[in-house]
Order: sequence, then C-alpha cells, then structure tokens
Amino acid sequence: RALGFDWDFAPVLDVDTNPANPVIGDRSFGADPALVARLGVALGLGLEEGGVASCGKHFPGHGDTAQDSHLALPSLPHALDRLRKVELPPFEAFGKAGLSSLMTAHVVFEALEPGVPATMSRRVLAELLRQELGFAGVLVSDDLEMKAIAKHYSVERAVVDGVNASVDLFLVCHDEGVQRRAIDALCAPVRDGRVSKQRLDEASGRLSALARKFARGPEDRVAELGSEPHRALAAGLDAGSFVGRDPTER
Repeated sequence: RALGFDWDFAPVLDVDTNPANPVIGDRSFGADPALVARLGVALGLGLEEGGVASCGKHFPGHGDTAQDSHLALPSLPHALDRLRKVELPPFEAFGKAGLSSLMTAHVVFEALEPGVPATMSRRVLAELLRQELGFAGVLVSDDLEMKAIAKHYSVERAVVDGVNASVDLFLVCHDEGVQRRAIDALCAPVRDGRVSKQRLDEASGRLSALARKFARGPEDRVAELGSEPHRALAAGLDAGSFVGRDPTER
C-alpha cells in the first residue's frame, strides 16, 4: 500500500498435487487443500486489511496440470467428485471469506465442459462459481495472450465467450493492438444481442465497487517503509508463528 499498489493478483489457491507441474510448484501453499484454503484466506485477509485488494487464482485449479498454460492448453480429466475434494475447497473458502476477486484458469476441465477452457466456460464460471459456490466478487481472466488461449482462439472469441461466462475484466498484458481488438470485440456483440447490456452493467458494477473500496489517489507513504510497525510485522512472519493456531484468526 505504501508503494501505491491497490490490487495484488495473489494468493495462488492451486493445490500442488502434481510434482511434474511446470508452472505452479512452490507458488502454491502445498498439496493439502485444507492448508491451501487456510493460508490462502489468511494472505487475502492480510492484504485487504492493509488496503490492497486480493485476487485468488487460478479457478477452478491449475495445480494438477503437466503443462504450462503460458505455452499450451492443459486439460484435466478428473471427475467432479475429485474436483470438489481437492481443487475447489480453497476457492470456496476464499469466496466465503468475502475476499475481493478471483482469476480464471486457462485449463479445460473435461468433467465440467469438455473442450472449453475455464476462462470461456459458462458451466465453470456462471454455474459452478457464481451460482453453486456463491462467489459475488470480481472475476478476472488470466492473460488472453497466453498460448493456452491465443493458439486456439481469437481474442474476439475469447472475450465474447468469457464475458458471457461471467468474466468481469480481461487481462491483455503485452500488445496494445490486441488490447484494442479486445475492447472493440465487445461493442458489436452488445449491439446485436450476443452480449447483453445487463451483463456489462453487472461487470461494471463489480469493478466500480472494488475501486471505491481500494483505489486511492496519490499518496506519499514511502517513508513508512522500514518503520517500526513494518519491522514488527515482519518479525512476526516466521514459520513458527503459525504453529498450533489458525492463521486466519486475527
């Protein structure tokens, strides 16, 4: 917050169950869904108490893939029962804690919607996340320039399918031309009815609420870095401080 950040795309809520996973690994809190849920919620609460919006990722779970979605489109064959036991509990806990936002995974979950990346899937986002799990916060896509999407879909297709699936904000992180295509891709579909104005209003309302809560004007707080309160906080963040207690307790 002192450095001017108002939104952090963290924590990673993926459960690290696949040693061959090339992209999650030690970004995850571990292989135990309950532990990932506890520590993920704790980090989210800590960020938001400090004035920075949190964003859990990558829904509904990137932990068991053997491919990096920056380079390819991973697919998971697990049955829904397995997803409910392993992949979903951290995201469900994050939503129930009232934390601000989640990010989608560019991963195909065959048990949910075969052949469709979660970022573009109504079954995964609108039905499972919004309706069944009750998540009401902002939903952000992972970067649409990642090869998991860009090698298989146009940005226009990804944006239209994604917004209809319940994505509120799309990341296009590198190419200004692709960014402009993504923006333009929403205009014609609204005019011809493929995307409803109600859906855009819903997304806009969520983003406006997030901005009202966390966005700040310019602040000069750099001098606070290394202050006694900061040092005291850092001194308490050792592994032993979590032994024997729930880290979500404040």
